[in-house]
Amino acid sequence: MTGTPEPAPDAPGPPVVGRGRLGRWRDQVVALGWLVVVWNLLWGDVNWGNLIGGLLVGGAVLVFYPLPAVSFGGRLRPGALLVFAGRFVVELVSASLHVARIAVQPGYRPRGAIIGVQLRVPSDLNLALTAEAVSLVPGTLILEVDRDAGTLYLHVLDTHRPADLEVARQRTLALERRIIRAVGSAAELRRVEIDPSEKGTRS
Repeated sequence: MTGTPEPAPDAPGPPVVGRGRLGRWRDQVVALGWLVVVWNLLWGDVNWGNLIGGLLVGGAVLVFYPLPAVSFGGRLRPGALLVFAGRFVVELVSASLHVARIAVQPGYRPRGAIIGVQLRVPSDLNLALTAEAVSLVPGTLILEVDRDAGTLYLHVLDTHRPADLEVARQRTLALERRIIRAVGSAAELRRVEIDPSEKGTRS
């Protein structure tokens, strides 16, 4: 029996014209949005001036200092994004009060430590977002990002016991999880939700 052969089940379909360009534009818009958010967080106030300034600065960064191609394969979840923002503000205030207490406590010498935290989703976008969010919290500083290993190296202030290092590690992983819940893909979400090392620390 002769006829037109059927295509293999996994054969690629015809290319979609313009899809690559649309994807690149979407990635640029997402990157610009996060740059605007970071700009307003650095100023500590959200107003029209900071929003416009963030758009101008973010646009200049993307034009004159183009970022490496970072694909966005997830989807935006407004509810999870609000949870992330709320928890981030709480952690920001709590850490600021803790650092302020250390600064005014007479004779107190805080002890710092450097730890490595391997993220569950080692994509460039997740590394950048998690590193940026961690850096904005007082008392924690990003020293290095190992892109190949998907690991962040942090300097953590006021650590006196091994348990304090584990708390800092779990806090970073919880922050990553909230970011993935807000903007990650379904596959990425499964990776952060089933991590056995975080049983009993879900947030």
